[in-house]
Amino acid sequence: MADTGMDAPRGVFTIGTRGLLIVAALAAVLFVAALAGARYGALLLIGLGFGIALEGLRFGFAGPWRAMILRRDPAGLLAQLVAIALVALAAFPLLASNGEELFGAHAPIGVAMIGGAFVFGAAMQLVMGCGSGTLVNAGSGNVVGAVALPFFALGSFAGAYNLDWWISLGTAPVVVLSGTSGLLATLAGLAAVAALVLWLAPAQARRVPRRLWIAAVAIAGLAILNLVVSGQPWGIVYGLGLWAAKGAQAMGGDLSGSAFWSAPANAERLEQSILTDVTSLTNIGLIGGAFLVSVWRGGLAAKLPRLSPLAWAATVVAGFLLGYSSRLAFGCNVGAFFSGISTGSLHGWAWFAAAFVGAWWGVRLRPKLGLEV
Repeated sequence: MADTGMDAPRGVFTIGTRGLLIVAALAAVLFVAALAGARYGALLLIGLGFGIALEGLRFGFAGPWRAMILRRDPAGLLAQLVAIALVALAAFPLLASNGEELFGAHAPIGVAMIGGAFVFGAAMQLVMGCGSGTLVNAGSGNVVGAVALPFFALGSFAGAYNLDWWISLGTAPVVVLSGTSGLLATLAGLAAVAALVLWLAPAQARRVPRRLWIAAVAIAGLAILNLVVSGQPWGIVYGLGLWAAKGAQAMGGDLSGSAFWSAPANAERLEQSILTDVTSLTNIGLIGGAFLVSVWRGGLAAKLPRLSPLAWAATVVAGFLLGYSSRLAFGCNVGAFFSGISTGSLHGWAWFAAAFVGAWWGVRLRPKLGLEV
């Protein structure tokens, strides 16, 4: 039977659509660069890179932790540890030689920090997404992620609003590993965790797929670029809280009662465009990058899951708790675990331990709340 050429228009449309996607992404970067400056355009581009790498290579944080808990599959967690180690190799000397321009993700260990990390670990398993994962899921058309995201932002805003009260419960001094000895200690700690998860894993699961090695290198490279261009490590939570704070302010809300939002630096950011906020730009880019990959592959994953009212309510509550708890814990998997450890903050290790225990409980809560379809 002769070829009728019926598929040709669809092929042309696909190629054209992909071309339009690339043009639109570059136009957005150039628009931000022209409006706010080249540095901010570069940050949007880095954010797009994060979104493309995370969605395109199926690299995440919540899923690999779940795989390790349920099946003792260490591949995704090992890739995370490798990415952190690669960033640490660059970040430690960069911070040491550029102490006035670059800052690490350093925070104290405290009661609220540990409790917040535990709650975050549980909540991220309920919505199957951490900070970056929720953004990626929303950008790729995942309905649960899209529902959780606005409540994540509201939670981050609320957690920041009364952060001082939580800190008053008690914190230890900030402990930062630095210099060659600090780097070696960090790498040794990452190697020890890797050895432990390999020991716990069955022999047939001790293999990391090639895509995860590529993803680890790509994410690490982008995180180093983010540190150099923005002056601070990759983060998620602050930008989401800022969006909600701007919304509250636009509706006439008075934020002067919050020590956090009335602090000079934060009050100034509330008055400025989000296009000049480092974390907001990379968050927007992350959503956009995930959207680009999904459309490139053929369409958004917008199928509505068949969840009970209880499950949808759990999604809303978990989304809010993700934001609230991560603000108390000084970051999510990205800002505390990934960036904290890779820039020498001891709180990153405490966050990891508390959040992983929380994730264990979160995995077991999912079926009880009707979230396992």
